[in-house]
Amino acid sequence: MLRSYPIEMEIAGNTAMWTRPDCGDCPMSYPAPTYSAVKAIFESVLWGPAVEIAPTQVEICSPIQFHSYTTNYGGPLRELKSVREGNNYLLLATVLMDVCYRLHADVTPNIRKSTLPKSAQVWDSKTTSPGHAYQAIFRRRIKRGQCYTIPSLGWREFTPSYFGAFRSETRIQEDISRVVIPSMLRQVFSQGYNSPVSFVYDTNVAIEGGVLRYAAKEALSC
Repeated sequence: MLRSYPIEMEIAGNTAMWTRPDCGDCPMSYPAPTYSAVKAIFESVLWGPAVEIAPTQVEICSPIQFHSYTTNYGGPLRELKSVREGNNYLLLATVLMDVCYRLHADVTPNIRKSTLPKSAQVWDSKTTSPGHAYQAIFRRRIKRGQCYTIPSLGWREFTPSYFGAFRSETRIQEDISRVVIPSMLRQVFSQGYNSPVSFVYDTNVAIEGGVLRYAAKEALSC
């Protein structure tokens, strides 16, 4: 069994959007971040294909507050005529307000070494414990406020007001319980770095005592 190394961080912001893929033209947020969103937040601080980051749980540290949000959409999902004419359209969404989370994950070596770029293979060959090395570098970067790319709270325009080490004044919202999400998107690229699209969902995901725990990969294969 591969040894895993824990990493953790806190992130907060004015607005967040953890998009449900089943909500059609008016996107709506899940009440908590998805597995892939948490993975991406960790990778925004320190990214490296030589390791696998597996989120384990998220602690909700502010009340769940939904809010209506409207913006002008000018992306590639518009009708072809609108793209040609340069027309945007109003996008209505339901987002979360004033969020704060404590995120946890485990780091293990990427066992699919043949898929790694040459630079990652060189880095991997210089250490006998890439997971431990990643953990040490990640913790240094979090302490210094450094990142590979600016983290976001779902949509790229929703940047955090804080990301870093746990703050002493932050408290888990233990009164948030008995919240069950019947179907929650887990990952789109579920086979790791440079993998094809492969949608995976978790079912009956529960939030108890302000904590959402993600299913382990072993449990998904059962």
